[in-house]
Amino acid sequence: MFLSLMAGLVTFVLTIVAMPYFIRFYQVKKIGGQQMHEDVKQHLAKAGTPTMGGTVFLVVAVLVSLIFSLFIAKEGHAQMSATLGILSVVIIYGIIGFLDDFLKIFKQINEGLTPGQKMSLQIIAGLIFYFVHVLPSGTDAINIFGFHLHLGIFYALFVLFWVVGFSNAVNLTDGIDGLASISVAISLAAYGVIAFVQGQFDILLLIVTMIGALFGFFVFNHKPAKVFMGDVGSLALGAMLAAISIALRQEWTLLIIGFVYVFETASVMLQVSYFKYTKKKTGEGKRIFRMTPFHHHLELGGLSGNGAKWSEWKVDAFLWTVGAVLSLITLAFLYL
Repeated sequence: MFLSLMAGLVTFVLTIVAMPYFIRFYQVKKIGGQQMHEDVKQHLAKAGTPTMGGTVFLVVAVLVSLIFSLFIAKEGHAQMSATLGILSVVIIYGIIGFLDDFLKIFKQINEGLTPGQKMSLQIIAGLIFYFVHVLPSGTDAINIFGFHLHLGIFYALFVLFWVVGFSNAVNLTDGIDGLASISVAISLAAYGVIAFVQGQFDILLLIVTMIGALFGFFVFNHKPAKVFMGDVGSLALGAMLAAISIALRQEWTLLIIGFVYVFETASVMLQVSYFKYTKKKTGEGKRIFRMTPFHHHLELGGLSGNGAKWSEWKVDAFLWTVGAVLSLITLAFLYL
């Protein structure tokens, strides 16, 4: 536990030290930053803000995790298999996000990777995680509230769906200052408790290290954000949460601990489906939400039908609270 806390502190400090250099690089090179396509007017002022900040905290977190993991393994508290499995997911999905961001920012390709290219790479990455790290473990069962549903070979499809799905879900959540970074930190904290109770200190180390990195990043990402994490950060974080839930054999918990990401994604799917359905039926597409993902709906009018607009801080506080409360309920269900 002490080594985990030390790793988290080191990552926090290194991220705070490194991030200003990254931001200054954008400014000195006059690199175009984040593009704003949302209809939320208060976001237009953010155009040009440096992005791809996830590159910094991911590199720091991965390196610190590997170094401190060697000490934990030497002390006999854990093996490196889970560490390498989870970090491989973080690295590969981080690379996919980096390519997408790089094409947008440095090559001025607005779309970045095409949806087909991005999905194909995510599927390949998910399959690598399954065949290299999940299959050798011998598990083929989903833990559903303590009941283990054996899926056999179909467990590979579940792993693929879980990792790809949550990587994109966190990516959708990363739409306003500070929302994704602290939401993921809250989710990771819940899994940190689970890992500690299970005695899986190798996974606990990864969790605490990434929390330290996210807190360091938040220093520059809270409103008004000086840098955004980009797809390089959000895709990697979502995949990491999915991989951790699988490694801890607590897959079902991510539906509750990660409810914010699930609902953000569901809001987009519902909006698109309802719009297409009503347009086909009546010739005029209708919407369920003012705008999706759901955090934009809150920005444009809160929870009520004709409510006043919410500030980003208020949206953050509301969704962080939802995530924290549901994480506590999950932990209470598991251990009380």
